Amino acid sequence: MFLAILGLLIIAATATVAKANPNWGNIGKTGRLTGTVLVLLGLSTACFVQIQPGEVGVQTLFGKIQSNVLTEGLNIINPLVEVQRFDVKTQNYTMSAVRDEGVKVGDDAIRVLTGDGLEVVIDLSVLYHIIPDRAPEILRTIGRGVTDKIVRPVSRTKIRDNAVFYDAVALYSTKRDEFQQKIYTTIEKEFQTRGIILEAILIRNITLPESVRQTIESKINAEQEAQKMKFILDKERQEADRKRVEAQGIADYQRILTSTLTDRLLQYEQIKAQKEIATSPNSKVVVMGSGKTAPILIGQ
Repeated sequence: MFLAILGLLIIAATATVAKANPNWGNIGKTGRLTGTVLVLLGLSTACFVQIQPGEVGVQTLFGKIQSNVLTEGLNIINPLVEVQRFDVKTQNYTMSAVRDEGVKVGDDAIRVLTGDGLEVVIDLSVLYHIIPDRAPEILRTIGRGVTDKIVRPVSRTKIRDNAVFYDAVALYSTKRDEFQQKIYTTIEKEFQTRGIILEAILIRNITLPESVRQTIESKINAEQEAQKMKFILDKERQEADRKRVEAQGIADYQRILTSTLTDRLLQYEQIKAQKEIATSPNSKVVVMGSGKTAPILIGQ
């Protein structure tokens, strides 16, 4: 529209000059021609607007918001409307205790009181996007600052409201998933009424008070020591059982051997041993005993 307005101004100025000085008639003709070209060019460009992927356009005509939404691509519009673009892609709003990690500079984590009166610090990320068809309503009721006006305050408030139903240790460990699902449900309802889709609530970290952390660490260390001692006792018990079985086997062997050991068996084993000695290359002289006397071996 700037070119069209400029063209009209040129036409008006040159017409005035030509009327005041008839000798400058050529200037008036040139001015009219130039102005007409600028007007046509301005109107043609003002009738088209390009919307980028992941955006929608909301039209306002003399302050009145139009209900139809411009989608991505080239759109033909009234040259008199003003188009405001809204990003409808997934947005990530992080509230973190780490400096420069979240959207806000500095410590922006959420400090909440739990059911047992302790203060815990929660780092959180909110994933959301604007419903494209409700962009005109958002512009009318909220404006451009959806993050600061809706996402941030609603998320922080709902998290604090739900944290009071949990103890600090349970919130940190066993009830963490349940808490995350509960705040997701409550925030999703609030966002939906505002034309925003909540995609996910991501609890990045829960920091307990120092005294509670020390208590948990002491408990974990005690449990680990108890598990270690149990393992040692089980190992010693198994070793004792092994030795008991081994001793029982030796005793059974000796009992069986004693019950089967007779004079004839001893004599037979003696003859076998003497035979092996006599055939041995290292043996020289064998003196045989008599009766129950054991043989005597004389060799190198």
